[in-house]
Formats: sequence, structure tokens, C-alpha cells
Amino acid sequence: MKKKFLSLVLALMMLLSLVACGGNNNPPAEPTPDTPPVDDPATPDDTQTPDEPAEAVNYKDLTREDVDIYDEVFGEFYEAYMAAKEEQNVPMRYAKMAIAEAKMLEGAVMVPKNSLGGGYAISRSVPYTVSPCLWGMDEYRWEKRLVTNELIRSEDIAALQAMYGELKVSAPGTYYTEAQKYLADKGYTLKDSYTESARFNDDLTTWDILSTSLQANSEFICKTISGLLQYDNENIPQPNLATEWTESDDHLVYTFKLRQDVVWTDSQGREVGKLTADDFVAGFQHMLDTMGGLEVLVDGVIVGVHEYINQEDTDFNNVGVKALDEYTVEYTLTKPTSYFLTMLNYGLFCPMNRSYYESQGGKFGEEFDSAAADYNYGKTPDTIAYCGPYLVTNYTSKTILSYKANPTYWDADNVTIKSITHLYDDGSDPTRSLRDCLAGSIDGTGLGTSALEIAKQEKAPIDGEDITVFDAYHYQSSTNATSYMGFFNLNRKAFANYNDATKAVSSQTEEDAARTHAAMMNPHFRMALLAGYDRGAYQEQRVGEELKYAALINTYTPGDFVSLGEDVTIDINGTATTFPAGTNYGVIVQAQIDADGLPIKVYDPEGNGGAGSSSGFDGWYNKSFADSEMAIAIEELAAQGLEISKENPIQIDVTFAGNVESFVNCANVTKQCWEAIGGGVIQVNLIACADMPEWYDSGYFPETGAEMNFDYTDTSGWGPDYGDPSSYLDTLQPNGEGYMAKSFGLFWA
Repeated sequence: MKKKFLSLVLALMMLLSLVACGGNNNPPAEPTPDTPPVDDPATPDDTQTPDEPAEAVNYKDLTREDVDIYDEVFGEFYEAYMAAKEEQNVPMRYAKMAIAEAKMLEGAVMVPKNSLGGGYAISRSVPYTVSPCLWGMDEYRWEKRLVTNELIRSEDIAALQAMYGELKVSAPGTYYTEAQKYLADKGYTLKDSYTESARFNDDLTTWDILSTSLQANSEFICKTISGLLQYDNENIPQPNLATEWTESDDHLVYTFKLRQDVVWTDSQGREVGKLTADDFVAGFQHMLDTMGGLEVLVDGVIVGVHEYINQEDTDFNNVGVKALDEYTVEYTLTKPTSYFLTMLNYGLFCPMNRSYYESQGGKFGEEFDSAAADYNYGKTPDTIAYCGPYLVTNYTSKTILSYKANPTYWDADNVTIKSITHLYDDGSDPTRSLRDCLAGSIDGTGLGTSALEIAKQEKAPIDGEDITVFDAYHYQSSTNATSYMGFFNLNRKAFANYNDATKAVSSQTEEDAARTHAAMMNPHFRMALLAGYDRGAYQEQRVGEELKYAALINTYTPGDFVSLGEDVTIDINGTATTFPAGTNYGVIVQAQIDADGLPIKVYDPEGNGGAGSSSGFDGWYNKSFADSEMAIAIEELAAQGLEISKENPIQIDVTFAGNVESFVNCANVTKQCWEAIGGGVIQVNLIACADMPEWYDSGYFPETGAEMNFDYTDTSGWGPDYGDPSSYLDTLQPNGEGYMAKSFGLFWA
């Protein structure tokens, strides 16, 4: 460790010397647009509208090797996590992963922000008629959604929610039918279309479900394709393209029998082939060939994957995915994997029609080349094959994305929604979606602070009742397992957007950048930022005062994501500690943090109605702790030759979407919070991006750590791909194995 700090000091001194001698000094749930900040301790009195940045400078490599940085910052987490991954006993595995997560959180490498949902909304969509599964893509599969022509009254939403909870226990599988009876009795009528406003980017980066791990792509593509299994509205996995499956006694081989009546079509509904077991083999190989981020999920899980993606063995025949006959596919695992079946509703296990893929210029193995002149697969909705419930009918950038029911879909008779439409909304008008919903143009909307005020004043279109829109129709949406996080860039190399050097340009000099890097590498500096961040005030700008804590999270993996199936005794700082069966994951995370003596609360045993939760409160904000941590950071960095003071502050670039009112307000909350720490030793530079796509380009769409253009961003988050904590924690692994490591400016370079 001493050697590493020394290398940092020398690098910083060399850089500062270069600048002094004449070196070149030329100088991202979904939030709802809302009103300006209310009077709050963390609300700026004078909001900053950033000046036009100076011309981008070609920065030199200012920083250290990624592997050294990772080892220094994530080393304790990684050691604990590797031990957890080797554990075969599932409850013990969960306990060890919880301890690893505690170590990661204590490193203050990222800011837990919020889950998706938790705000007020109005809707025509019937609750619990879409899968509530916390992982994979089934929450975006809407073919059996129930939608009414009328906005659903608040009391009816509550009654349906109560009915769901009761019937799920007393009469499983009956809610869907009983909900329709209830609605008919109340005078509601059902329709077969669903329309929503959406902020899809200029263009999806791909329509190939097997080549992307971006939710911004997969949530739209998944409607066009089916998988082996699908979770129903009661979160029970049901047969989809598979009719049955078996697991070997040693838990290493899974065999699936396929439906024999499934066809592939093009976007016009013309048949291009029959679904066979080979489609799953072709799809899996293509997924590995594209190296789009999905392959890391099965590296070390499926036999031969590690060797294939690392080009140690280029013969795909040695990978454990086989077509045993025309309608039987087999997967062979490297070791028993308790969560394997929960992975099957995500994109990486989707099939692909081999002959159609090849007709679009696709090749396999060493011949795969997505940049080839004749390669068209997945570039538009017209260059993929469909076997799912919907066909894309219109995709116009920044305007509309629409689908119609696929008449050849194997379960077409049970598709209730015959058309789906996403209408583009750039977020610049914070009340547009409310007006559209009341007019019937869209079927539901969240109520951000601006829309909420209107809903509380405007009268509902209900004859004979003196009631507001809010009182008539509002409900609080459920939260899910998505963890939106803020990320600190530990090794920044980009100071303008990777795809357009004129966008989101930093005004920092090379000296500024070197100082910021040195500060970001200090754990007390990062902890000061995290503890000094009033995240409730941030959320208030999006959902209002009343619900500012509703979706607030305090961990990366939700504290109730998994629980122990049996008693577990584990060592915590030298003390054997027993956690009984049923203990939630978050309890163990909190126990390790408490043992390490940090004044941080990440789990509330009384939360979620007494069931326990890691969300719904702010367990990090502690201004006095932030100031004390900053004082330690200043002292440690001064010993390394780096002065931090009010006269010589550390600069932190924060990018945000400047055309969305709530984003501007949130950015200014961030600025005021951090500039108040330690008596003003931080200068936050707010870099306003012209729109959402430009903001995404600064910290969401970059494929490498070297392309990440920020010191801090909250453009991204993670939703689980399967039902195990490793679905979150795997993303933090080094050397390109962890997908989210790039968000810290590391790896994937």
C-alpha cells in the first residue's frame, strides 16, 4: 500500500511540474420533470446555469493503471466476494456476499440513489397483470396486461391490490380472472391497446437482444422474442418456449423440451423458419461472439464459456450448450448453480434463427464481424427474426415506437393487448404526460411535483362529484429491485463526450484533473461526499416532499432480495455470529458495517411494514460525519503534497440533462451539498447537456471506462438479471469481467 501511495504522489508531482513549466493548460426508475426546488437546507439559493465550456483539450494519460486503482479501492471487497462465490452452501453464500457488499459500501465508491417506482401515479393499467419479477425482462413483457378505457379510481386500485395479496395465498392463479369480474362489476370496460410516454434514446443502439446488456435496448426488444420460461403475474416461472425441463441429480445438466409449433417471422409477419433446439445453440454462440456484456453472466457458469470468450478454445462444440435433437436443448454447468433457472428470462438465453441471421450477413466464431459491410442483423427492427408476441410496426427516432400482436405467436389466443405504442417525451414539459393521460392519449403517468400540484387542484371528470384528479385516481407505485446509483470516476481520461468532442466539455485544466484524481482516490474524501449528500432533498425535486424517501435506497443489492434458508454462523471481525433462518440479506450487511464502527444505516428491520427493508429512509446523510471525513482527507492529502482549501478547491464535474427542469434542480442540490462540506473546499462544475441523449453519452452509453466523461454521474444503475446477489456484485469485478466497473472509469479500455 505504501508503494502505491508513493507512485500516486510522484505521478501528481510530475504532472504539476509539467503544468508549471508550460504544459498545455487550455481548458443520464425514471425521473419526472418538476418545479424549482423548495426552501430546504440542501436547496441552492442561486442555481447555477453553467457557462459555455472552453474548447476541449486533448488530455494526456494523467492517471494510474486501472488494476492498481481497483486493487487499492476494491481489494477488500474483492477478496471477500471471491470467497463468497466459492461457497456451495447457498445460505452461507448469501451471508458471505452480504459481508462483501458491506466492504464495498464502506469504500464509498458509489452513491445509492433510488429504485424505480415509489411515486404517485394515475393509470388505466390494472395492477398485478404484468409480472412483478425482480430480475430479467418479464416486467417489460405486456401481452397479458389488462387495461381499462377509464382511469382506475384510487379505492379500486387499493381493493385490487388487497385482492391480489389475499388470493395469491388462498387461491393461487385466480387473481387475473377475479380482477376482471371486479372491474366489470364496478363499470369498467377493457380495451386491447396500451400507450405510454417514453424517453427512448435517439435510436436504440441495437435491435439484437443477444448483443446488449443495456436496459434502454432490452426493455423494447424483449417484446419481439420469447425465452424458455416466463414469470407470470404471481412471480411463478411458467413454460414458454420450453414445455418441460429436468435437472440432473448432480445439478450440472439441465434439459429442456421445446414446443413444436413455434415459427419465426420477419417484421412483416412472413414465416422465415421453425423454432428448433439449434436456435438456442446459435443464439448462445452469437451472444458470446458479440461480447456485448451478457457473456460475463455465464463466464464460469456454463462449461467452456470462459475458454471460448478468452479465445483459449475457439471450438464452440466444447461449450456446454447442445441440441440433443430437433426439439431438445441441453445446458451443462461447471458447478451446481442454485440460481441457474432464474437466468432464463433474460436476453442471453434467447434463441436466434440461424438461417435468418446468416441471410443478414451474420457469421459465427472467428468469422464474426459486426462491422462487415454486409452485416445488417439487428441494425433495425426489419433485420431481426421474431418469435415473440409482437411485431414492430413503426420506429421513428424521437417520435414513436409501436407494435402489433404477432398472429403467429404460439400463445396468440391469450394476448390481451393487441397494440402497444411508446410516444417519445423528452421531459422538457413537466406536465405534458398528465394532460395526455387525462385526455386519453396515454394510459398512465407518474406525478412529479409540477404534475402533482395540478392534479391536486384540477377537478376530475367525474359527474356529480366535487373531487380532484389526485383524490380520484392517485396511487403510490411499487418499487422494484433496480438500483440507480451515482458513480465516482476513479481514473478519468475523457473530458468531452466520446462520440462528439464538442459535447459536455470540461473546463478543467490538466492540473485541476490531476488534483481531482488524487482526491477521488482518498476514501475519506469519497465518504465525505457520500455522507454530505442530502439524497432526500435530491429526490424531493423529482417526486415532492411527501414521497422524497419512498424510493430512496441505501445498498446496491436490496436488503430483502434474498433471505437465509437455514441458520448460518459466520465470522464478523473475529466474532462468531449466528443469523437464524429467514434473516434478510440486509441484516448481515448492517451487522458488518456496525462491527466496523461506521455511523451508517443501510437496513431498517421495521421497514416495509415490519418485514425489513434497505429502502425508504436516508441512512447515509450525516453532515458532521462528512465534515470530519473531509478533515481527515485534507490532512492525508496534504501529507502527499496536495493542498485542499477554500482558496484552492477540488473541482468535480457533474453532467446532467439541462433541458429537464427536475434534472437542473437535482444538479443544483448536488452542487450545494458538496460545496458546503468542509467549509467550501469543493467546487462543483455543473455541465448541462443539451438533452437526455447527450447526457447518456457522457456516462451511460460509453463502452469503456476511458470514455466516461464525468467526475460524478448518476446516469446509470443496475437491475438484476437473476435471483442471486451475485447478479449485482458480479458487475463490480475487475479486468472487464464486471460490467459496471467501467462506470468508475476502470477497465473495458
